[in-house]
Amino acid sequence: MNTNISQTLPPEQHLASTWYGPDMDQRKSEWIIQLNKAEIAELENAAKPLLDANTNIGSLTAKDFPLPTLAQQLANLREELIHGRGFALLRGLLVEKYSEREAGTIFYGIGCHLGLPRSQNAAGHMLGHVRDMGLKSTDPNVRIYQTNERQTFHTDSTDVVGLLCLKKAKTGGASLLVSASAIFNEMHEQRPDLLELLLQPIATDRRGEIPEGMLPYLLIPVFSFYKNYLTIFYQRQYIDSAQRFDDAPRLTDKHIEALNMFDQLANAPRLNLSMELEPGDMQFVYNHALLHDRTGFIDWDDPAQKRHLLRLWLSIPGDRPLPEVFATRYGTIEIGNRGGIIVRNTIPTIPWTV
Repeated sequence: MNTNISQTLPPEQHLASTWYGPDMDQRKSEWIIQLNKAEIAELENAAKPLLDANTNIGSLTAKDFPLPTLAQQLANLREELIHGRGFALLRGLLVEKYSEREAGTIFYGIGCHLGLPRSQNAAGHMLGHVRDMGLKSTDPNVRIYQTNERQTFHTDSTDVVGLLCLKKAKTGGASLLVSASAIFNEMHEQRPDLLELLLQPIATDRRGEIPEGMLPYLLIPVFSFYKNYLTIFYQRQYIDSAQRFDDAPRLTDKHIEALNMFDQLANAPRLNLSMELEPGDMQFVYNHALLHDRTGFIDWDDPAQKRHLLRLWLSIPGDRPLPEVFATRYGTIEIGNRGGIIVRNTIPTIPWTV
């Protein structure tokens, strides 16, 4: 096994996606993109005919959402996600004056310029709602975004995840990002014996969303080297809960030590980056190179003011190749047409709040 990341990854990939939070925090001008009035008007104009016709945006394409000037900027953003630092924040969307459908249509249209939206759960939701449903992650069939709990650092089952903040929590709910290759380098330097275990398949719970003919858990390494790319796949709670299956490979004491070290590094202030998503902010994160997290939060008593984000999962054209084992989660590893969660009878839908 070649665990020398500097020799395994292309230099530009290594330098761009291997970053440390405190340094990145000083470079906000590089990754916060402020939309101007003309650009916001362009987005509103693209959405208006779709809203007037009550169009089902689930079948939307970039051609249906023309952006004469912003299209190139979004193409550049896509390249930055894949080959650069791995994230960006678009700021300034006027969500306070939009209905949920108006905000969601604009967000979905932007997503279509970046890639192909994918289903986010067994119900086929192409546009997800991230909010506290009063559920608890101790239920093995609950997804953590449906709670107000700390999520912990993880990746989603897609190339890129996008979030649009509609409303903030009363307190908490900060967004955290960390570079996977920075964690890899730290483990390689400090405990290569533990890193070795994370390059081997580990069981991860599907949380009840099981495609036909598949196991109720996945067997994918935390770190995968494939065609000169280091790819991350991680969700600690789901790794732990996969141990409920008798036939899942057991976690040894040393596996647990390795996972604990991974978590400690991800949570280290010298590695991760924290940001507050304001209403109108759109965050896009590249899942193959970064992990994301959300701190726990306390919500408002007024249901109309409760924390609410819209979410997109996107498959990105021109993206990196993935190992074959990812097909067990992504359905296929076909670039530009992979990822998401599809089980029997899944019907793609846009779940607007009633």
